[in-house]
Amino acid sequence: MRIIAGKYRRRKLQTNPGLTTRPITDRVKVILFDRLPGVFEDARVADIFAGTGTMGLEALSRGAASVVFMERDHQAHSLLMENVRYLKAESQALCWRTDAVRSSFLPKGVPDFLPYEVIFFDPPYRMAEEIRPGVPIYEALERLAREQVSSPGAQLIFRCGHGTQMQFPPTWELENQFRVTSMDLYVFRRGTPVSQPEAEAVQPS
Repeated sequence: MRIIAGKYRRRKLQTNPGLTTRPITDRVKVILFDRLPGVFEDARVADIFAGTGTMGLEALSRGAASVVFMERDHQAHSLLMENVRYLKAESQALCWRTDAVRSSFLPKGVPDFLPYEVIFFDPPYRMAEEIRPGVPIYEALERLAREQVSSPGAQLIFRCGHGTQMQFPPTWELENQFRVTSMDLYVFRRGTPVSQPEAEAVQPS
């Protein structure tokens, strides 16, 4: 894997062997970032289910102010830290080993990295299929919409297998979606919660 554009362009990154993580391909990164021009400039970013950091590091390369990387797997987290050191990006990055499904999303010691303005949320495909009220991953998405965690209007970029049907918390309003090969990419924007809201069903296009 490599950085596609920006100040770290062409730098190669270490990736986790096996099936523990699913690094996003260069082609998909090009498509996604080309559809979000200017979004990352000076943005506070969260890369959740970060793996070895390919998405958050691409955002840093394209001008993000900071990235909080969240990854539970030990080996992936170790390689993530190596990638951050390789790019000499330690001052702009926090590599947090945490369970994203149960995390507060509020790391200590980096107040300038919060609240998040752009969020990559890339769970295992099987977990994406479980997104509905009452399930821990749904509750994690609700926590992400709290005032101290994400900014009003924050964007959440979500990847899942093509055809996955989900029920997202209504605070996350669907803004865009597109298919790339066997996956669906969604862009949500944090709206204003309403009283007694119902979950929003997300239908693949």
